Amino acid sequence: MHQKQKDFSMSKLGTVWKYIRQHKYLITIALFGVVIVFLDENSLIQRAKHRREINALTSEIEKYRKQYEEDTRTLKELMNNPEAMEKVAREKYLMKKPNEDVFIFEE
Repeated sequence: MHQKQKDFSMSKLGTVWKYIRQHKYLITIALFGVVIVFLDENSLIQRAKHRREINALTSEIEKYRKQYEEDTRTLKELMNNPEAMEKVAREKYLMKKPNEDVFIFEE
């Protein structure tokens, strides 16, 4: 009986080894694919995360570039136009003349 168990386990091992020998290239390619997609530090998953991060940062750069251009334009206008300076002081800093009342409407 002990011999039958040994033969059975050897036949299982032999079957597995035969399958591996027959499909060695397919198994190698599959293992390579698993390493490339999941395990490597430069895996495809990591590359996708980095690409999303780059896209987010690029859009943020564009947003700040537009804000910089708008602020530069506003600064030039403030330097050349005293009425624009008064408008900004009144709207942004809620300044008023001594004889005025300021009403703030929040939306």
